[in-house]
Amino acid sequence: MPRRKLEMPAHFTFTTELPVRISDINYGGHLSNDAMLSLIHEARVRFLNQYHYSELDIEGIGLVMTDSTIIYKAEGFHGDVLQVDVTVSDLEKYGFDFYYLLSNKKSAVEVAHARTGMVFFDYSRRKVQEIPQGFRDRMVKTA
Repeated sequence: MPRRKLEMPAHFTFTTELPVRISDINYGGHLSNDAMLSLIHEARVRFLNQYHYSELDIEGIGLVMTDSTIIYKAEGFHGDVLQVDVTVSDLEKYGFDFYYLLSNKKSAVEVAHARTGMVFFDYSRRKVQEIPQGFRDRMVKTA
């Protein structure tokens, strides 16, 4: 089976730092895959918060994740601090992609590249919605 590749954007618009907690470590002694998805979720929430958005309220509409890709580059260990760079890309009619670059803050070694596909979703009607124009305008302006 061929290995997946992930083309990363050249520019990221947001940076945050997240510690690797003991609960993030698996039986192999390194950062687990489920914890990695949790870490990028936290980074996504922080990204949205800078615009006073939440995953349930972006211009009155929520988000739902449709898919995710994580490419591991190096191990992460308890006590590491990860720098997580985040950006939005590939805006379409109903959704877009978040991209995440996770690096060890101390050594600058890249730990993972990740992407999550998102669509706008009206939870009260249980239906996919078009990207709100205000969100689109903000993301295009910061790109």
